[in-house]
Amino acid sequence: MSRRRTRHIPLLRRSGGILPRLLALPALGLLVACNGNSAIVEHAPRVGSAETLYNHGVDALRSNRYVLATIQFDVLQRNYPYSQYTANAQLMEGYSDYLQSKYPEAVQQLDRFLELHPTSSDAAYAFYLRALCYYEQIADVQRDQQGTVESMDALEEVITRFPQTPYARDAQLKIDLCRDHLAGKEMLVGRFYQEQRNYQAAVNRYQRVVQDFQTTNHVPEALERLVEVYLDLGLLEQARKTGAVLAYNYPDSKWYRDAYDHLRDHHLIKGVPPHASKQGRNAFSRAWHSVF
Repeated sequence: MSRRRTRHIPLLRRSGGILPRLLALPALGLLVACNGNSAIVEHAPRVGSAETLYNHGVDALRSNRYVLATIQFDVLQRNYPYSQYTANAQLMEGYSDYLQSKYPEAVQQLDRFLELHPTSSDAAYAFYLRALCYYEQIADVQRDQQGTVESMDALEEVITRFPQTPYARDAQLKIDLCRDHLAGKEMLVGRFYQEQRNYQAAVNRYQRVVQDFQTTNHVPEALERLVEVYLDLGLLEQARKTGAVLAYNYPDSKWYRDAYDHLRDHHLIKGVPPHASKQGRNAFSRAWHSVF
């Protein structure tokens, strides 16, 4: 599944107070303190003030020096555990780990932040970034999809806890992509079983796509392949009914044309294919359950 890494950043603080939430990483330049020289060299930082360490970490993030940023935020937390910058440094270290694709480390850091600051105004962002860490680890459909399930669980937690936030809206979009990914895995396994003539196992996979992933783009193919398998099994009435569901919901699809040809070859259908239905998803559910 093709994904673009999200570059949202958390709320950032400086001694002057709280700045607006920023969603573009280059805007981090606004946060560097006006302390003269802000140049950063690539070695462990001297232990300056908490503010200096924090702003140097932000500056390192801005220049894509993520390892140095992580070091700055970590030194701050170790030397100033009760500073006003410490909580946000924890969050920013998690973000820095995320940008380095160090997802387990980022999750660990974000879990620590949420454990220590459960009522923080940045909690929504922390839960969202944590979910993204799982989302970025989703494997190709050829591999085990436990990571996809974990990603969906984390994204659903964002929606449940913070339903009125932009994070919830984006989480819902990503859940839809996860569901499409899971449906793709079912189709991959179903095709394998069908090629091996393990027809009942193939039917189980295709039916799961139709019943559990109705909003994905894999449903038309699943229905068409059910028609094929039912015909191979000699279940002609099942094949005809499945073809009727496919015709009702996806009459203009390639998969219906293929199913139509198969059914016609078995003398189970004749005439001109019906026109497209405007009934929508609920009609699909009614059509499926009315014939099975």
